[in-house]
This record gives sequence, C-alpha cells and structure tokens, in this order.
Amino acid sequence: MKLRLKATLAVACMLIEIPLAIAEPTTAPAVLRDAWSTAEREVLASMQLSRAEPRSADPSNAFEGRAEAVSLGRDLFRDPQLSRNGQIACASCHSPSAQFEDGRPQGQGLGSGSRRTQPVMGAMGAPFLFWDGRKDSLWSQALGPLENPLEQGTNRVRLVGLVRARYATRYAALFGPLPALNALPAAASPLGSPSEQAAWWAMPKETRDQVDRVFANLGKAIAAYESRVQYGPARFDRYIRATLAGDAAGQSALAAKEVRGLRLFLGKGQCSTCHNGPMLSDQAFHNTGVPPLDPQHPDPGRAAAVGLLLDDPFNCLGAFSDARPDQCGELSFLVSADPRQLGAFRTPSLRNVAARAPYMHAGQLRSLAEVIRHYVEAPAAALGRSELARAGQGDAQRAPIRLAPEEIDDLVAFLGSLTGPVVQP
Repeated sequence: MKLRLKATLAVACMLIEIPLAIAEPTTAPAVLRDAWSTAEREVLASMQLSRAEPRSADPSNAFEGRAEAVSLGRDLFRDPQLSRNGQIACASCHSPSAQFEDGRPQGQGLGSGSRRTQPVMGAMGAPFLFWDGRKDSLWSQALGPLENPLEQGTNRVRLVGLVRARYATRYAALFGPLPALNALPAAASPLGSPSEQAAWWAMPKETRDQVDRVFANLGKAIAAYESRVQYGPARFDRYIRATLAGDAAGQSALAAKEVRGLRLFLGKGQCSTCHNGPMLSDQAFHNTGVPPLDPQHPDPGRAAAVGLLLDDPFNCLGAFSDARPDQCGELSFLVSADPRQLGAFRTPSLRNVAARAPYMHAGQLRSLAEVIRHYVEAPAAALGRSELARAGQGDAQRAPIRLAPEEIDDLVAFLGSLTGPVVQP
C-alpha cells in the first residue's frame, strides 16, 4: 500500500512539473537587420582586422623585434639630418599625424617624384613594397629614399658620419661597435653623383662592405619602428563582429547605405576580387588602365622593377640579409618575364582609404567616386593590357562593372566605414 502511494505521488509530481517547465519564459534570438548567406559570412569573416595573423619577425631583419631597435628607428625616422639639406626626414612625407603619408598627388622631397607616397601602416605584411614592388623587405625599402636625389638625397658615407656623431652609443648597443673607418671621403655612394660614385669605387672593397653594413643596419632600425605602425579596428570590423555573433544591435555600426555599398563591394562592384583579406589587398600587381601622369612616358610599373629587385644588394638573398636562402621564397620564385606586369601596380590596402585622397599610383584621381567611375568606364591601358572588362568584352575572369550613380554613392559611403585609428609606438 505504501509503495502504491509513493508511486502515485511521484506521478502526480511529474504531471505538475511538466506544465510548469513548459510555461517558463524563453528569450527568442534577435532578428538581424541585415541577413547574409553562409558564403558571404565566410568572406566577411576573412576581412576582419583581427584575422590578420601576427606575422613572425622578418627573417632578413634579426633586429626587428627588439625594443632598442624600435626606439632608435623612431628617432631616425624623424631626423631631418638624414637628408642632404638637413630638412627632410622620413616623417616629412610619412607624417605620423596625417595617416603616415603627405596628401600630395606625388611625393615631394628635394624634388618632385612621379608617384604617390604610400602609408606605412600594414607595410610589414607585404611581400613586396613600393607601388612597383622593387623592394622585398621593410628595411630595404627604408634605404631607397635616403639616397634618392628626389627624396632625401644624401649618401651612405655621410650617413656613417651621422651615426658616429649622433647615434654611436645606441647603434653599438644594438648592432655592435661601429667600424673605425677613419679615412672615409666626405661623400661617396654607388648611386650618387659622378664624383660620389668615383669616390665610392676608389675605396677598398672591405671599406665599402663596412659602410654598406652600417647603411643596412640603419634601414633595419627604421623598419623595426615602422613594423609597429598598424591600422586599428574600424566600424567595418565592429559590424562584422556583430553580424557573426548574431548581435542585431551591433549591426548599427553601419548605416543602411553603407551596408548596400558593402553588398556591392562583395558582388557586382567586383571590388573584393583584389581588395580582400584583413588588409583589403591581395598584395599583387594589376594593370587597371589608370591614365598615366605623363601620356608621352607612361610608367611601366612592375615590369621595370623586377630586375631592380633581383639586382638589389639589400634584398633577402643579399649579403646584408639575416635570412637563410630557403627563407626567401618570394624572391627565389619571382617571375621576371610576365607580360601582365607591364603597367601593373601593387594593390593598395583600402583601410583608411577615405582619409587618403588623391588616389592611384600618381594621384591621378581626386575622389573615391572618380576611382569607382574609372572602374565602371574601364578605359584601355596606355601601356600593357588592362584587366578590366569593357562592355561586350567580358571574359572568364571578369565581367564589365555596371553601377548606377546611386550605387556609386553607396559604395563610396561603405568605403568611409573602413577608417579606423592608426596605432603607433
């Protein structure tokens, strides 16, 4: 009898508990304002700045990760005495207060250059640098402007004297004691004036090598600083994070107009074909028919740079690199005779792009709207062959880009959402 009563009470309790469990309030998942397909979500996820994997230190620069190198490099970057006239620093064209560039159509140093100054942010992750990719490391890139007669225009022997006078203790703590080099000429360089070149080749090879080593180490210190200058997260990154997390409120990081522009960016605008990944750049070289600065002398771009890169004594395989040959894969397998390189230029990052007018490799286009209209119009290239397809000329790789005026406005609005802070040491 007692057993039956216990069983009856147990059943009764179960019957009472069941409706109570069903009646408990539940919170329905928020409905996202903007729906994206699984494939689109995967693409968006790949574009998050947080997906930029921390790059291992440049194997060709053994000093990149050292705090002393960052500190020395910062001071060298800002020192105008690294120029022939003592007035032009790296920071003169790459201003830390202005997106690490100068806002000019073409760079301006001791003279006027023929290409646009590129920002420092994100450069450490690029396999090739400059618009034409003629350098393969951040430290080697830093050396070029020092002796370029249109930029800082100094020479490497003078730089050795500058290091001895202003940075000897800090240099020695990082790289070891400076070589004696007591009988150097006042000015000498293999890239300088005829008299500077003559003075350079008159020096013994051992002396030239010692000067080159100091010169290379200056670049390595500057690169250590530049490698710490990075893009910070933009509203675009907050929107992606919210979308992937199912955060309906967080999607307000982008306005409806900007979201329409994002859909165009991923779809019919074909922008993400080249502007992809966390840096919104494929780091490759493309001919898109950008009008030349000088129609009589169009810029050959990448085609003219490959030979310069291979012959550069400061490349990854050179005597002043800290890398093993097997760590220089990009250089080892470089294609030197590709007709597609004629008139091709490196894909720039679109991060902070709205803050960096004018655009293209020589500042030929004044606004983002002009840039987009250029891709819609797809003019023929002045040199080489444009990759852009024109109406009636689509191929397996591309189709003509067709955007209405209001769609161009939406796309410009989206590009504004890519602007974030600049993080610097």
